[in-house]
Amino acid sequence: MTHVDPAHLVELALGHATAGEEDAGALRHIRQCGRCRDELRTMTRVVTAARTAQLVDLPAAPPERVWRRITHGLSPEPPAPRAPGAHTKRDRLLLTALTATALAAALTAAHRAGRLRRRTG
Repeated sequence: MTHVDPAHLVELALGHATAGEEDAGALRHIRQCGRCRDELRTMTRVVTAARTAQLVDLPAAPPERVWRRITHGLSPEPPAPRAPGAHTKRDRLLLTALTATALAAALTAAHRAGRLRRRTG
Protein backbone atom coordinates (compact mmCIF):
# COMPACT_ATOMS: atom_id res chain seq x y z
CA MET A 1 0.00 0.00 0.00
CA THR A 2 1.41 3.39 -0.97
CA HIS A 3 0.75 5.96 1.71
CA VAL A 4 0.13 9.66 1.13
CA ASP A 5 3.39 11.58 0.98
CA PRO A 6 3.94 13.68 4.15
CA ALA A 7 4.29 16.87 2.09
CA HIS A 8 0.90 16.17 0.53
CA LEU A 9 -0.59 15.56 3.98
CA VAL A 10 0.75 18.96 5.05
CA GLU A 11 -0.91 20.63 2.07
CA LEU A 12 -4.19 18.94 2.97
CA ALA A 13 -3.81 19.97 6.62
CA LEU A 14 -3.24 23.55 5.49
CA GLY A 15 -6.54 23.38 3.59
CA HIS A 16 -4.98 23.43 0.14
CA ALA A 17 -7.00 20.49 -1.23
CA THR A 18 -8.23 20.95 -4.78
CA ALA A 19 -10.84 19.18 -6.86
CA GLY A 20 -8.02 17.44 -8.76
CA GLU A 21 -7.62 13.68 -9.02
CA GLU A 22 -4.41 13.64 -6.95
CA ASP A 23 -6.10 15.18 -3.91
CA ALA A 24 -9.24 13.08 -4.43
CA GLY A 25 -7.12 9.91 -4.50
CA ALA A 26 -5.22 10.98 -1.40
CA LEU A 27 -8.47 11.68 0.46
CA ARG A 28 -9.87 8.28 -0.58
CA HIS A 29 -6.71 6.62 0.73
CA ILE A 30 -6.88 8.59 3.99
CA ARG A 31 -10.46 7.43 4.58
CA GLN A 32 -9.28 3.81 4.34
CA CYS A 33 -5.83 4.09 5.99
CA GLY A 34 -5.71 4.63 9.75
CA ARG A 35 -2.04 5.60 9.71
CA CYS A 36 -2.44 8.35 7.12
CA ARG A 37 -5.68 9.47 8.77
CA ASP A 38 -3.87 9.81 12.13
CA GLU A 39 -1.00 11.74 10.52
CA LEU A 40 -3.41 14.12 8.81
CA ARG A 41 -5.31 14.60 12.07
CA THR A 42 -2.06 15.40 13.90
CA MET A 43 -0.89 17.83 11.22
CA THR A 44 -4.29 19.51 11.17
CA ARG A 45 -4.06 20.02 14.95
CA VAL A 46 -0.61 21.59 14.56
CA VAL A 47 -1.85 23.92 11.82
CA THR A 48 -4.91 24.89 13.89
CA ALA A 49 -2.76 25.52 16.96
CA ALA A 50 -0.32 27.61 14.96
CA ARG A 51 -3.09 29.66 13.36
CA THR A 52 -4.85 30.32 16.65
CA ALA A 53 -1.74 31.02 18.76
CA GLN A 54 -1.79 34.24 20.72
CA LEU A 55 1.01 36.15 22.39
CA VAL A 56 -0.22 34.91 25.79
CA ASP A 57 0.43 31.35 24.55
CA LEU A 58 4.16 31.98 24.53
CA PRO A 59 6.06 30.55 27.51
CA ALA A 60 7.22 34.00 28.63
CA ALA A 61 7.80 37.34 27.02
CA PRO A 62 11.43 38.36 26.83
CA PRO A 63 12.37 40.90 29.48
CA GLU A 64 12.11 44.52 28.40
CA ARG A 65 15.87 44.95 28.88
CA VAL A 66 16.45 42.47 26.03
CA TRP A 67 14.41 44.58 23.63
CA ARG A 68 16.13 47.77 24.85
CA ARG A 69 19.55 46.28 24.10
CA ILE A 70 18.45 45.10 20.67
CA THR A 71 16.90 48.46 19.87
CA HIS A 72 19.96 50.30 21.18
CA GLY A 73 22.18 48.14 18.99
CA LEU A 74 20.09 49.00 15.93
CA SER A 75 19.37 52.66 16.61
CA PRO A 76 21.15 55.42 18.51
CA GLU A 77 17.83 56.67 19.94
CA PRO A 78 16.45 55.04 23.10
CA PRO A 79 13.13 53.25 22.61
CA ALA A 80 9.97 54.93 23.79
CA PRO A 81 8.47 53.25 26.86
CA ARG A 82 5.33 51.30 26.20
CA ALA A 83 2.31 50.72 28.36
CA PRO A 84 2.24 47.44 30.31
CA GLY A 85 0.32 44.81 28.38
CA ALA A 86 0.49 46.76 25.10
CA HIS A 87 1.39 44.56 22.16
CA THR A 88 3.68 46.01 19.55
CA LYS A 89 4.42 45.08 15.98
CA ARG A 90 7.56 43.40 17.34
CA ASP A 91 5.40 41.17 19.57
CA ARG A 92 3.26 40.16 16.61
CA LEU A 93 6.37 39.46 14.52
CA LEU A 94 7.78 37.33 17.33
CA LEU A 95 4.53 35.36 17.52
CA THR A 96 4.54 34.88 13.75
CA ALA A 97 8.17 33.73 13.82
CA LEU A 98 7.48 31.26 16.62
CA THR A 99 4.40 29.96 14.82
CA ALA A 100 6.39 29.49 11.62
CA THR A 101 9.12 27.70 13.57
CA ALA A 102 6.58 25.34 15.13
CA LEU A 103 5.06 24.60 11.73
CA ALA A 104 8.51 24.04 10.19
CA ALA A 105 9.34 21.61 13.01
CA ALA A 106 6.10 19.72 12.39
CA LEU A 107 6.79 19.57 8.65
CA THR A 108 10.33 18.33 9.26
CA ALA A 109 9.08 15.65 11.63
CA ALA A 110 6.44 14.56 9.13
CA HIS A 111 8.99 14.42 6.34
CA ARG A 112 11.40 12.36 8.44
CA ALA A 113 8.60 10.04 9.51
CA GLY A 114 7.68 9.53 5.86
CA ARG A 115 11.26 8.70 4.92
CA LEU A 116 11.53 6.26 7.82
CA ARG A 117 8.27 4.54 6.79
CA ARG A 118 9.46 4.20 3.21
CA ARG A 119 12.66 2.53 4.42
CA THR A 120 10.89 0.19 6.83
CA GLY A 121 7.97 -0.20 4.47
